Parts: sequence; structure tokens; C-alpha cells
Amino acid sequence: MGRAAGGVVRAVVARTFGVTGDGGLVIGLLSGFIGWLIGTAVIWLIGVQILKHTSDFQELLRTLGFASAPQVLYVLGILPLGPLVPLLLLAVGVLGLFAWVIAVRQALDVTTNRSILICLLAQIPGFFILLLAMAATPPV
Repeated sequence: MGRAAGGVVRAVVARTFGVTGDGGLVIGLLSGFIGWLIGTAVIWLIGVQILKHTSDFQELLRTLGFASAPQVLYVLGILPLGPLVPLLLLAVGVLGLFAWVIAVRQALDVTTNRSILICLLAQIPGFFILLLAMAATPPV
């Protein structure tokens, strides 16, 4: 489990300095670990409790922690890429999504299509939280 957590830490550090550049490392680490735990919990709830696949929370937590490895590429954001930065963000985001699909497929012993479905369903709560946060934020 320690190596998986280390993968999350490396991903957060790379994202903090490569994308935001503001050095908000403590907040980044806190949100990274909370996101990892909540994301795992939602996938466990959907995959194990609702769809009745076999896995335990620790296995999902470990595999999804390792699946954060592609996010280390966010560190490339420190390079002067100019207009290519959105392309970097998109490419790393897609790689991360692929890694999560593979991790869920392996941890739940399901097909790739079922893994994609589970990962998509797991995005719904976060989408509604984002909508609520946007609605609660006053316009600038």
C-alpha cells in the first residue's frame, strides 16, 4: 500500500509544480489523497456493492494508486510549451483515464467494457459536486 500511496504523492507533486506552479503542495497532497480515497470508495460501491463483482477496498485502493502513475507526466508543464499546455493536460488526462479503466478491470476481474461503464458511473457524483460548487460560487 505504501508504494501505491507513493504513486499518488508523485502524481500530486508533478501536478502541483507542472500545472499550477503555485506551490500549494500541502493542499494538493490533501486533495489528492482525499480524491484517491473517495474515487476508490465510489468505484467500490458501484463495482462491488451494486454490480456484485468481487474485490475488496484495499485491492481497489492499491490498483488505483498505481494507476495515478501517468499523472507524473504533468511535470512536463514546467517546460515553456506555450499553446501546447492544453494538449499536455488532455493527453495526461486521457492516459490517466486509461490507467484507471485498466486498474478497475484488473481489481474487479471484469471486461474492459464493464470497467469503462463503472468508471463512467463513478464520475457522476463528482460531476454533481462540481455543478453544486459552480452554482454556489458567486460570479466574478
